[in-house]
Amino acid sequence: MSDNESFLTHLIELRDRLTRALIAVLVVFLCLFPFASDLFDLLAKPLMSVLPEGSKMIATGVVAPFIIPVKVALVLALGVALPYVLYQAWAFVAPGLYRHEKRFAMPMLVASVVLFFAGVAFCYFFVFGVVFKFVYSIAPKSINVAPDIDNYFSFVLGMFVAFGVTFEVPIAVILLVKMGFVSVAKLREIRPYVIVGAFVVAAVVTPPDVLSQIMLAIPLWVLYEAGIVAAALMMRGKPAQQSPDAT
Repeated sequence: MSDNESFLTHLIELRDRLTRALIAVLVVFLCLFPFASDLFDLLAKPLMSVLPEGSKMIATGVVAPFIIPVKVALVLALGVALPYVLYQAWAFVAPGLYRHEKRFAMPMLVASVVLFFAGVAFCYFFVFGVVFKFVYSIAPKSINVAPDIDNYFSFVLGMFVAFGVTFEVPIAVILLVKMGFVSVAKLREIRPYVIVGAFVVAAVVTPPDVLSQIMLAIPLWVLYEAGIVAAALMMRGKPAQQSPDAT
C-alpha cells in the first residue's frame, strides 16, 4: 500500500469514527430531549434549595425557556456519550502505539474520565450547596433574589468545567513525570509555589467570592499531592520498555 493510499485509508477511518461519535451524542440527546425541562430543574436544585420557599428563576430572553433546557440536555448527552466518543478516539490511535504505551495510556484515559466526572459531582453535590447558601445568606433583605436561567446555566457550566479540569491534576502530574519533563523530587520541591498557584488559579476561574475559591484551591492542592504519590509509585515499579506490536 502506497503512502497516499495509507493516508486516505486513515482519513476514511477518522471520518467513520467521528461519524459514530456524533451519532452516539445525537441518539443520547434525542432520548434526553423530552426530559429537558426536568433536567434543568434538577440542575437548578442546589440553588432553589437555598432560596426562600416559592422563589423562582426568571428568563429574560424570548426563547430562553426553551433554549436553556435544550442546552442542558445537549451537555448531558455529551457527558453520557463521552466514554463511547473516547473509545472511538482510542480505537483510531491505538494501532500506532507500542504495547507498553497501550498499557499505560488506557488506564490514564479511563482515570481521566472518572476524575473529570468526580470533579463535576463534587461541584454539584458539595460546592454548590455551600457556596449558594453562603452567598444568599449575606444578601441584603431589601432585594428580591431572582436569578436569570441563562446566567445560571453559564455559571454552572463554567464551574463544572473548572472542577472537572482541576480533578485531572493527578493525570497531568503523572504524565509530566512519565515523559521525563520533571522528577518527583522536583515536584515536591516546588510544592509551596504550587499551593500559591492553586489559589491564583481558583481566583481566576471561580466567582469572586472567597469561599468558592478556597473550595477549588484546596482540592487542587490535594490532587497535586495525590499525583506526586501516584507518580512516585509508578516510577518505583517502572517496567522495561517493550517492543512494538506486530500490527
